[in-house]
Amino acid sequence: MTVRVQLAEKADEFTANERKLSAAILADYPFAGLAPIQALAEKTNVSAPTISRFVTKLGYAGFQDFQQQLIAELKEGQKSPVDLHPTRRQVEGDDYLKGFFQRAEQLLHETCDMIAASQFERVCAMLSDDKRGLFLIGGRMSDPIVQYLSRHLRQYRANVFHLPSDPEVWPEYLLRMRPKDILVTIDFRRYQKSLAELAQMAVHNQGARLVLITDKWMSPISKDAQEVLPVPIDSGTVWDSYAAALALAEAIVARVTETNWDQTRNRIEAWDAARLNFEGRKI
Repeated sequence: MTVRVQLAEKADEFTANERKLSAAILADYPFAGLAPIQALAEKTNVSAPTISRFVTKLGYAGFQDFQQQLIAELKEGQKSPVDLHPTRRQVEGDDYLKGFFQRAEQLLHETCDMIAASQFERVCAMLSDDKRGLFLIGGRMSDPIVQYLSRHLRQYRANVFHLPSDPEVWPEYLLRMRPKDILVTIDFRRYQKSLAELAQMAVHNQGARLVLITDKWMSPISKDAQEVLPVPIDSGTVWDSYAAALALAEAIVARVTETNWDQTRNRIEAWDAARLNFEGRKI
């Protein structure tokens, strides 16, 4: 369990000073928690002994133990397939496919535990609001999920933009963004620094609202996000699994389009009426 999850689970138990500490750590996660204890005390105007009691309440032996957990999370977030291979048990024989699909099924169940129903509904309501422009972008491996999501949402509503991978054209999309427009990003471990910079500019310069789909180690983008949807990606092999992320995208599409079926039906009918095949005939 990550420190971020522990903070969320124990939020109702925190005192006023502990809530202040939690907010400071989450605002620049995980780096705020890696500062010396005295620096964190000065930043939050909370005493060092209070910080020590706070991390003990989270289940750590002390502040050093707490920081070791944050360091471990940072290392996990940067692991490549080469790093993962020595720790993986290779399944041989006819049961490999069955075992792999059983793990994928487990990832779907874990996703339901990681994302609250209320948050899912809140995000779907945001994406349904066609008064807001909707901009979407993913990472090196996750962008196909964004493409799937954007292609479906375009059939439900207007002003949906899938940003290309080339940063040279990102300024065009940033300049289109208006306050309260939405930027959806998907970023998994081995996070892309360029995506974090794009998200920061969208939020702080353009006033956009940021929705992030990431893993349990949390992309750096999370510090600027209004909504963070964490999904499990550890498949037990050298490759991360995006099955849960794709299932989440499918659930979002289904929920958004079913919420206002009249709008969905009218737009799909208009879309199909305008769509031409290569010979110029309507299909």
